[in-house]
Amino acid sequence: MIDATSATNIQSMLETIRQYQTQAKGVSPNVNVGESAFSRVLTSQSELTRVNTAKTPNFIESVKTMVDKVNAANVKADALGEAYQRGEDVPLTDVVLSMQKASLSFEATLQVRNKVVKAYEEIMNMPV
Repeated sequence: MIDATSATNIQSMLETIRQYQTQAKGVSPNVNVGESAFSRVLTSQSELTRVNTAKTPNFIESVKTMVDKVNAANVKADALGEAYQRGEDVPLTDVVLSMQKASLSFEATLQVRNKVVKAYEEIMNMPV
């Protein structure tokens, strides 16, 4: 049998969620004991809106940053490989490690892209 949910249980759960939200956002909780649950939720939402208007990276910026890092690793690996081939004083271990790092970062990016495409296709195939 399902237990009845009391108002105090709901309030304590809302308080716990609010504390986790504020910990995740780095904002100290401003909750008065005498407030109703509805007004606390509104206050929490306004705090989140205020926090979200601050500089938060969006998805496109995050993807661009990661692709730029992968590209930088590939450029570095190519430069080290060319320097080694020209006979410059570059240790072979550095060349191999940079090539492996570039390869690994490219493969990881490719796998993330595949997962995103698969998720997009699943969402597009959902019945409306």
